[in-house]
Amino acid sequence: MKQSIVHIALLVKEYDEAIEFYTQKLHFELIEDTYQPEQDKRWVVIAPPNSLGATILLARASNPEQANFIGNQTGGRVFLFLNSDNFWRDYNDMKDSGIEFVRAPKKASYGMVAVFKDLYGNLWDLLELNKEHPIAKRIT
Repeated sequence: MKQSIVHIALLVKEYDEAIEFYTQKLHFELIEDTYQPEQDKRWVVIAPPNSLGATILLARASNPEQANFIGNQTGGRVFLFLNSDNFWRDYNDMKDSGIEFVRAPKKASYGMVAVFKDLYGNLWDLLELNKEHPIAKRIT
């Protein structure tokens, strides 16, 4: 059997501001942006550059209950983990783009890591996993 996670939904306030943030500041690729008139919403899919893994579905909150979770989808824990092939290049680029880092870079047993916020406050790890890490072996 072969299965894979294709999309992870990320609640956003507005599609266009989220697309701008992820494509301009994080250099993600806009994979799809299709209007769905029957539901009055858009199917917006983004991914890190040259990624072959799961993509992110930008899902506009459609009611007040969903809107309450924008920026806090995991109760304040790190939500998403962005692995890089060059930590310092991406860290410096993100800092220059105005990305807020809430935990400074540090060397951990698994590689380099720093924690940043997206435009809504969700926490992300920026990583560069060691080459011998089991996950690094799966994605390279």
